[in-house]
Amino acid sequence: MLWNAKNGSVPVDDTTMQYVCFGHGEKNFVILPGLSDGLTTVKGKAVMLAKPYQKFFDHYTVWMFSRKDELPQGCTIREMAADQAAAMEALGIEKASVMGVSQGGMIAQYLAIDHPKLVEKLVLAVTAPQVNDMILDAVGGWMELAEKGDHKQLMIDTAEKSYSPAYLKKYRKLYPLLGHLGKPKDYRRFLANARAILGFDALEDLERIACPVLILAGEEDRIVGVEASFMMQKKIPGSRLHVYKGLGHAAYEEAEDFNERVLRFLEE
Repeated sequence: MLWNAKNGSVPVDDTTMQYVCFGHGEKNFVILPGLSDGLTTVKGKAVMLAKPYQKFFDHYTVWMFSRKDELPQGCTIREMAADQAAAMEALGIEKASVMGVSQGGMIAQYLAIDHPKLVEKLVLAVTAPQVNDMILDAVGGWMELAEKGDHKQLMIDTAEKSYSPAYLKKYRKLYPLLGHLGKPKDYRRFLANARAILGFDALEDLERIACPVLILAGEEDRIVGVEASFMMQKKIPGSRLHVYKGLGHAAYEEAEDFNERVLRFLEE
């Protein structure tokens, strides 16, 4: 395969962590996805996930990690960051640029705070430095739907809170299919991820992040709120912020220049 796409897993504690990698560059770029990882991991999806990152491949090997397969109830975002550090070290990734999206951005913050030698540059996309009322409302509602097993409404509510009105006009046509697509056998892993978000607060530790940081936000974010990005910029020394006008939490999908902007930052 031209993309050199690979699927794999790495032992962490008494379980495993799934990952995919693609590209052939000498530098490492690690991506940590959001809460949807609690529903379905990256396992077996290397080829499917590789395409948006083709422009990275000459200079980077791109890694995308799931959380651990078996997540204990009561685990914290900080513990997930420690798991991520252990996985990177086990795979011989001594240093990487890291991008965390949404919940992945929360994990990435603590990865840079507690394991600074592993993180060369940091991209924090549509995320927050601590739980806020908007996050409590969104994630709390999703937890209630998961506990009832209402997968269709869980997917619809996630979409409605994430995408722009223009995108939703097209996406709503798929709503009749959402009751089965991506439905897990149970929601324990999703709920463990969600509960970790509800206890997250890294705000007062952000000043310890020493690497270059790019913060990317959606002006109309209805899950974490755009103010969260301004809070991170204020707390992280030297960090830069770009806000996508008219886009929400799914700016990383909808903004045509999102990956190009990330790549320019990494290559500076």
